[in-house]
Amino acid sequence: MKKLLLTALLSTLSAASAATLVFGGNGEPVSLESGNITDGISILVQRQIYDTLVDFKPGSTDLAPGLATSWKANANNTAWTFTLRKGVRFHDGTPMNADAIVFNLGRWWDKSHPYGFRDQGRTFEIMGELLGGYKGDATAVIKNIVKVNDTTVRIDLNKPSSVLPNVLAAGYFGIASPAAIKKEGAKYGTPASKPVGTGPFIFQSWRTGDRVTLLPNKLYWGDKAKVDQLVIRNIKDASQRLNELKAGTIDFANDLTPDSLKSVQGDKNLVAVKRPSFNVGFVSMNNRNQYLKNEKVRQAIAMAINKKAIVDAFWNGLGVSNASFVPPVMNWANSPKVPADYKFDPAAAKKMLADAGYPNGFSIDLWYMPVSRPYFPTPKPIAEAIAADLSAIGVKVNLKTEDWAKYLEDRNKEPGFDMYMIGWTGDYGDPDNFYGAYYGANASDDINWNPANVETLLQQGRAAATQDAKAKVYAQLHEITYNAAYRIPMVHSNPLAAARSYVKGWVPSPLGSEPFNTITVTGKK
Repeated sequence: MKKLLLTALLSTLSAASAATLVFGGNGEPVSLESGNITDGISILVQRQIYDTLVDFKPGSTDLAPGLATSWKANANNTAWTFTLRKGVRFHDGTPMNADAIVFNLGRWWDKSHPYGFRDQGRTFEIMGELLGGYKGDATAVIKNIVKVNDTTVRIDLNKPSSVLPNVLAAGYFGIASPAAIKKEGAKYGTPASKPVGTGPFIFQSWRTGDRVTLLPNKLYWGDKAKVDQLVIRNIKDASQRLNELKAGTIDFANDLTPDSLKSVQGDKNLVAVKRPSFNVGFVSMNNRNQYLKNEKVRQAIAMAINKKAIVDAFWNGLGVSNASFVPPVMNWANSPKVPADYKFDPAAAKKMLADAGYPNGFSIDLWYMPVSRPYFPTPKPIAEAIAADLSAIGVKVNLKTEDWAKYLEDRNKEPGFDMYMIGWTGDYGDPDNFYGAYYGANASDDINWNPANVETLLQQGRAAATQDAKAKVYAQLHEITYNAAYRIPMVHSNPLAAARSYVKGWVPSPLGSEPFNTITVTGKK
């Protein structure tokens, strides 16, 4: 009898574990090459395949050990030493050690690295944006990357940084197998390659336009995956993601439209999940444009957009509008001298346009992304609302879009977009991650505006060791960027996600993505 019971129990456990977990993604990854991405869906997939040097506690922006078990700065924050986890191997069986860490960091940072493949289009732009530049750049944070011994790496800096471990915990910077990169060459990270990390899931296939399929890493050093397969599907349309959730063809999904909340709550088979607000959606204006280089024009546009009405109309109570570039949880970094929001005043905006020399307005392009994002869940209707507001002051808006990967690339290519919608979900819990990602050297090519005082303040913010010291710096940045009006914050949203009721163990991160190794689907039919 005991033997029969044991057999039945084992059979039940096997059935529970032998399940496929299906996630409804809001688009296709741009790349599965770590360090060479800026978009959220690429980060989400890479979070499954790779580990980062430092990690975050589940559901938090607080740091936790990753491939490094500990890290320590010198007295003035100009050198950080990382002690590595022992015995970890990449999916291809090669060891994760100091050589592997130096290889990964080096190819992102050093433009002459033999495996950086920059001659074949690699840019690793996020390294420049978050860490001030690349090897040899006057603005670069990193000075040198040193192997101390097999389990210790030291990163020497050109200037003090209190946030380096936070930056390296960001989902862009997964540690890949050097052997795999050398083997695959410049095709590494494309659908034709096999990305290799140390993470909880192992890459199996990437069917372009459809799905990425992953298998559990049975030798994972951390919590092992609870399912026998993970499928991340490419479902660009938010309404389709909701319909598939209801039908049970996917198990969970991000970035549903805010107006889906009632539908989710009304379905007994679904559970609504609201991620904490840790993002900003904004409109950027390009200084290369003959009209937008005029400060009065930019300020007139800012006054002409009825931000509150747009947020009320499209976010269904899951978003707030203000004049801050950082999310509400970081309001300590805002300046009391900056108004709560840009004033909505079409009459004053029209007069300001006339004062700028354009009494009859002008024509301009506004680009919107082709995929839903946490900060802009329905980009096209939102763009149409912005265009309608601007038409009221005589600005004729031509709406444009293109493939998401091309959109991200073309915004930084001269001459760039006139105006475009974009946003940012924080990678770590410091204002530097918001301001540093879109202002300063290597982060402002799209708007062609990088005054010296902004760069100086960014560096001071990174060096500041206490919140009070940081607050004084970022208050000044807030004032400068608000008055310049090159980037107009539209919204900070609470992204809506949902799951089938049997999905357990999912701990959504405020950062927008997390590994799925803790999830179970017991009871899935």
